[in-house]
Amino acid sequence: MTKVKSQQEGLAKSPTSLDVKLLRRDNNNLLDHNIFWRYFILLFIVAAQGYFLLVSRVPIQRVSAAFLYNNFSVMATSSIVSRAVDRKILSREQSEGQGARVRRSIGGSELRNFDPFLLLDEFRVKRGAGFPDHPHRGFETVTYMLKGTFEHEDFCGHRGSITAGGLQWMTAGRGIVHAEMPASEESHGLQLWVNLSAKDKMCDPKYQELKGEEIPHVTKDGVTAIVISGKALGTESPVLTRTPTYYLHFKLEPNSRLEQEIPSEMNTFLYTLSGEIFVGESGEKCDTHHTITLTKNDEQSGVVIFSGENPAEFVLIAGRPHGEPIVQYGPFVMNSQEQIQSTFLDYRMGRNGFERAPQFRSEIGKPLMG
Repeated sequence: MTKVKSQQEGLAKSPTSLDVKLLRRDNNNLLDHNIFWRYFILLFIVAAQGYFLLVSRVPIQRVSAAFLYNNFSVMATSSIVSRAVDRKILSREQSEGQGARVRRSIGGSELRNFDPFLLLDEFRVKRGAGFPDHPHRGFETVTYMLKGTFEHEDFCGHRGSITAGGLQWMTAGRGIVHAEMPASEESHGLQLWVNLSAKDKMCDPKYQELKGEEIPHVTKDGVTAIVISGKALGTESPVLTRTPTYYLHFKLEPNSRLEQEIPSEMNTFLYTLSGEIFVGESGEKCDTHHTITLTKNDEQSGVVIFSGENPAEFVLIAGRPHGEPIVQYGPFVMNSQEQIQSTFLDYRMGRNGFERAPQFRSEIGKPLMG
């Protein structure tokens, strides 16, 4: 027994050439097995992505390899659970004011409001047209210039200019009468109306005005963020808002990817200024001059957006909804019909915030008011 045992131990310690061949064959089989499953998983991912692209109607021939790579990598590594497209609405050009042309995003017949937002206009106004003296109550107007210069004058004696890249965040509160007129051959910009909560509707008017160089700009990995309010790419805006609001202007180089966190309680929409973007993990295609509302639930922590073969430019706007009744009549936004009627009386009789209204005639609005 002792001799047999020692021989068996010797065999265990010194494998024969047959054992080595068998071991090599097993290793090769295992390697082939791993390669097969790797290729199978890769093909499955490509097929799944192709299905998503077909469902979302993204033209496959126009999707770049970089877009596919970026999308795969997000699915694998992104810490953001992306919101998706809920609605897409084409913003058609229409007349507004006196001689102005606007593309209405929020505030049109297809999307009357999107709590807390009441209106978003992309405007183009040539010299000789504009928005002469008119009142506001119950909300905030945010004017952001993309090109040219806009002048502003109100009945409190405040007068100034908003140049390209600049911002005016005006809280109308209990009442403002003002004029907004172009001071260049053509002025191009965005105006956003943000509703005020019931407790803030009768607050005193207030202005926040920033020049283009005072608004944070940050660029990372082909994405430039202009942080009008809220925060993006680790940078926060100095603008203070009564209604928690993100207002972000993004410029994407070709084949770039943006991952933007958004508080889960905020309603969010996009407005495309140029190019086309692909939204969410499914990459739903969105063209220029479209308003895109996004889904919202507690699990979705932000949004993933890609550009394609060409640069793209858009704004992302998000805000905490008030969940209150909205009763709007033109430039007056309150919570009940009775409050609207009282506002009309206040304006006509020059009281409760409109004391200066009866005598006010702006200098910049005179050419259009006769």
